Amino acid sequence: MNKIYVVGIGPGEYEQMTIRAERVLRECDIIIGYTVYVDLVKKHFPEKEFMTTPMRQEEKRCRIAFEQASQGKTVAMICSGDAGVYGMTGLIYEVSPEYPEVEIESVCGVSAVISGAGLLGAPLIHDFAVISLSDLLTPWEKIENRLLAASRADMVVCLYNPSSIKRKDYLKKACQFMLEYKASDTVCGIAQNIGREGEAFRVLTLDELKDTRVDMFSTVFVGNSQTKVIGNKMVTPRGYRHE
Repeated sequence: MNKIYVVGIGPGEYEQMTIRAERVLRECDIIIGYTVYVDLVKKHFPEKEFMTTPMRQEEKRCRIAFEQASQGKTVAMICSGDAGVYGMTGLIYEVSPEYPEVEIESVCGVSAVISGAGLLGAPLIHDFAVISLSDLLTPWEKIENRLLAASRADMVVCLYNPSSIKRKDYLKKACQFMLEYKASDTVCGIAQNIGREGEAFRVLTLDELKDTRVDMFSTVFVGNSQTKVIGNKMVTPRGYRHE
């Protein structure tokens, strides 16, 4: 069968993979993905054939998947979280017209915005925006405008890719923009290594977040004006009336 499943494997922990994703990986002929993600699943599917490419070789990875599928193999292209959220599903479809004989099916996973929120408590109970701070594919001016718009609308903001070796000050810059519309004591949270070794979370204020160092394995949440701390958790009320 000439088919590619684009599979979201969740945050990394095997137990947080969906039942359907596990079944697809069990039944496919070959698993393809970014090296780090393949390493997360390899021990659970030792009998499978694996192919990897490093970061920034996404299109090459897609073409490898299509070439393998064109040979009659059932391919699973894996991504962390959900493959349709900052993942490979879009690029797979963009390349697909060159391989009309290959069928594509998306297998959803648990995105970091969802698993990170669960770790922190309940920060997403009202409207929210998800914004990546990576400017590799998006001009910083556009990221800046999105940060300002979401903050002006008093939305909870979830930040993907908050920092890297080359972007050490991007989270600080983002916080400074959001502080134009959000109070300095706005409740924020950081979820780190979700579903992996070293999993941890921290609740802090926006002012504190501005001077906090994070890494690429962190997902950052900035609350709205109603977000509060209950116990040690970050909670955004939905506005239900208490009876």
